Amino acid sequence: MKAVVMAGGEGSRLRPLTSSLPKPLVPVAGRPIMEHILLHLRRHQLRDVVATVQYMGASIRNYFGDGSEQGVALTYSVEDSPLGTAGSVMLARQQLNEPFVVISGDSLTDIDLGAAARFHRERKAIATIVLKPVPNPLEYGVVVMDEGGAVQRFIEKPSWGEVISDLANTGIYILDPAVFEFFRAGEVTDWSGDVFPKLLKQGEHVFGWIADGYWEDVGSHAAYVKANFDCLEGRVKVQLPGDRVGESTWIHPDAEVFEGARVDGPAFIGAGAKVRAGAWVNGPAVIGAYTTVTTATSA
Repeated sequence: MKAVVMAGGEGSRLRPLTSSLPKPLVPVAGRPIMEHILLHLRRHQLRDVVATVQYMGASIRNYFGDGSEQGVALTYSVEDSPLGTAGSVMLARQQLNEPFVVISGDSLTDIDLGAAARFHRERKAIATIVLKPVPNPLEYGVVVMDEGGAVQRFIEKPSWGEVISDLANTGIYILDPAVFEFFRAGEVTDWSGDVFPKLLKQGEHVFGWIADGYWEDVGSHAAYVKANFDCLEGRVKVQLPGDRVGESTWIHPDAEVFEGARVDGPAFIGAGAKVRAGAWVNGPAVIGAYTTVTTATSA
């Protein structure tokens, strides 16, 4: 099974972090968000990956190259202009001749993709939408299902009066290539707003699968801080790029913690960072790459 990583978003709500950096390259606990995704795909034996890129796409291609450092075979599908979540994947249609996974390149997750794929096959679905219960459905597109998991309705960012489900669309899908028959190449098209409602109208089998794992849409500054701290506190299964020191501190091999410095975890000290003598890092804290801490710092 192949995987498609949607990595073309601008991430305007994360500015100024995304003013000079595409959202998939914004670091979370020492790695770009998209690198966490690629490593997650590899853990599920999804090594054949296509990334759809548009905004600052050259930066993404330059960083990941062929994906060999992440243990995947990575190719790219380039949008000249934004085509929407489905329109971008349509560009890679020739490479998708069997059921495939679609996942956002700017969210953090450890959801069991293998279990989602098995559910998809068992239901003989054309599309399976991975869902996650959320405390505030107003920020997401929500899905209404019957008892068997068949999707009945989509509500995009509902008001409280419209909230009849707390199941958020995670932007992770298991899809059959037949979905491409329901929209045209070159048109701005979204999965949840256009394609999935059309599939329902045509009587196709669209299912929702409720995930148990971690998922965070890193779409705001608050969510960005939360994602970083969730990595440090073990709420999401990720591989941090450093040596574990004590119970909850990770120090990158290229970082330097001077004698006389104090680091109380949970904390991550990034590549090239220096924590000088007399400085105190009081977690939860992420010290970014090439940062120098010279005075007491409390997160």
